[in-house]
Amino acid sequence: MAQQQSNLISWSQYLPLRALAVLIGCVPIDINMQSSKVIGDLFFRLSKKRRHRAIENISTSFPELTHEEARALARKSMEHLFQLFVAEGVQMPSLITPTSWHKYIEFKNVEQITARLTQNKPTIFITGHCGNWELLGYALSVLGYPIAALARPLDNPLINNWVLSIRERFGLQIVTKFGGVSVLQELIKQNKSVGFIADQNAGDRGMFVPFFGRLASTYKSIGLLAMKYELPIAAVHAKRIDGRFKYEISVTDFIEPDDWNNQPDPLYYITARYNKAIEQMVINAPEQYLWLHRRWKSRPKFETNNLPMPKKLIQQIESLPWMTNQEVANLTECYNLS
Repeated sequence: MAQQQSNLISWSQYLPLRALAVLIGCVPIDINMQSSKVIGDLFFRLSKKRRHRAIENISTSFPELTHEEARALARKSMEHLFQLFVAEGVQMPSLITPTSWHKYIEFKNVEQITARLTQNKPTIFITGHCGNWELLGYALSVLGYPIAALARPLDNPLINNWVLSIRERFGLQIVTKFGGVSVLQELIKQNKSVGFIADQNAGDRGMFVPFFGRLASTYKSIGLLAMKYELPIAAVHAKRIDGRFKYEISVTDFIEPDDWNNQPDPLYYITARYNKAIEQMVINAPEQYLWLHRRWKSRPKFETNNLPMPKKLIQQIESLPWMTNQEVANLTECYNLS
């Protein structure tokens, strides 16, 4: 859970941050985008630990890249991260409004979700730590289609309340991550759509599904909600265009109940399929992924105990329609199986 801070520490963090936000807000977004890019490049050079983690994640996910290519991609990712938080995080609320959003956002391939939203039918939205993962829920709320999003509260209550007030300005509802699934269920019953950043590491008890050729621990709650309420899952990507504060929001995959009803293991199918969608988002714009993210931190028990991959898991992976024989073989070979 979020840690409690003393009032002194909270205020000492909050006041400078608010002052910085005011200063950033006085500068045109294009200048802030360039400035934050320079800061990101400096951070990349100085933070050895995070630089190495990003390069290692990229090299493992894209083994065809040389070390220099992986390093260059990691640097761009760091620059994107600082542009996202320093420039866009502060100025997005003043730029994305009901009258000005069209200057900065283009929608593509969104007919299915538009139809459900206009008919007041709930949908589960998911995205990953790619592009601008805060933009989807905010943009929908600006357009008059508020959703509820699951999020971890910040440790500093003053900063947390400030960020919440920005996020919820146009109706986006933030549900606290801890114990929030029961709240989301009640909202779904009220025909409200819900959203998740779905590439969080789910710990040792998560469901391990393929993600860039490795098993990644994933929460089961999204699939369980979809199955319980027969809801489609829309995998949506907000991708930055040309390095500017300009985004294309598109649907990478739209998973409907009919897609999983006849699968041998519906929950595994759903979870693996939306991870595949997030993988595709990353491939479409790898420089905009949070490669610092410890996506593969938790490992399955059979791996930590140096045991063969369980037959059940192999069968689950083989049952995924999009997995080729070669991909299955490559994945199992990673765990000492032929």
